[in-house]
Amino acid sequence: MTSYVALLRGINVGGNKMVAMAALRAMLEELGFEDAETLLQSGNAVFRAQSKSAAALERQLEAETQRRLGVAAEYHVRTAKELHAVIAANPLPAQAASDPSHFVVIFHKAPIAAAAVRAAQAAISGPEILRADGRHLYMFFPEGMGRSKAPAEVGKVLRVHGTARNWNTVRKLADLAGS
Repeated sequence: MTSYVALLRGINVGGNKMVAMAALRAMLEELGFEDAETLLQSGNAVFRAQSKSAAALERQLEAETQRRLGVAAEYHVRTAKELHAVIAANPLPAQAASDPSHFVVIFHKAPIAAAAVRAAQAAISGPEILRADGRHLYMFFPEGMGRSKAPAEVGKVLRVHGTARNWNTVRKLADLAGS
């Protein structure tokens, strides 16, 4: 059995696309996944299943969430091993350690080209820092995300969407998923 982490994009934000975590856990169990747990209300689940590609799990979970819960939700799935690698690859460890609530990892389905990341960093007009490793963007918001223009600036350059989790949540999910 493999431990997986599933991150849902864009649910339970501003009263839109509401998914109860109890319903998500129940759906995962009904699908035959074991030890299903959720973390917070932002759509984080950990479960164990027979080894399967992340892309196949994403397609399955997206289809079943639409069918069973009536919500179109994008999933980003990583194995426990992959999530631990995301933590180990962090190119900004000092920022993550000193201010983990202002440090986020943005999970994408496909790798982001280095040139695009450099262009996105150049487009940022504030103090935010952006780095990448494969399918993961690491962003530090020293003044917080609330009023930052960086996400919009980066989005205009990259034109791809991922789902962000702050460093505290990433570490908690890694702990829940085990090794």
